[in-house]
Amino acid sequence: MESLLKTDVKLKPFSFTIERGKIREFAIAIGDSNPIYYDAGAARKEGYRDIPIPPTFPTAIEMWGGLDFETLIELFGLDPLKVLHGGQEYRYLGEMYAGDTVTATPQLISSFEKRKLRFITIGIHYKNSDGRDVLYSESTIIERGENKNE
Repeated sequence: MESLLKTDVKLKPFSFTIERGKIREFAIAIGDSNPIYYDAGAARKEGYRDIPIPPTFPTAIEMWGGLDFETLIELFGLDPLKVLHGGQEYRYLGEMYAGDTVTATPQLISSFEKRKLRFITIGIHYKNSDGRDVLYSESTIIERGENKNE
């Protein structure tokens, strides 16, 4: 299989301000009814300084902040009909709340082909407005290759 994978891709940093409304929309979408994601008073009562982000919210930050699906397809020259989400990992290093602005610095960790599959792993370091690390995220994209029966 001829590689269409671009290895010289430059992933650009992006910033994102976390909004209460986006946290609420996300919590609704994943079916989480915990009041800390809907009401700042409820969140403060539980010891948070504001509405915290749900555990998988950083994916939304990526999609809304600058590393959305269409951008990834274009950057890596992928066929969107053959792309699979291969995995996602989050390492929380600090807390993120509504009102926080985070800066995300993505980097290409690896890209290789194996058995007609292309694997791309992207790591993203997140810092808060004070410059402290708050999260590291790593995701793997898989693109299925050509099949003789297609």
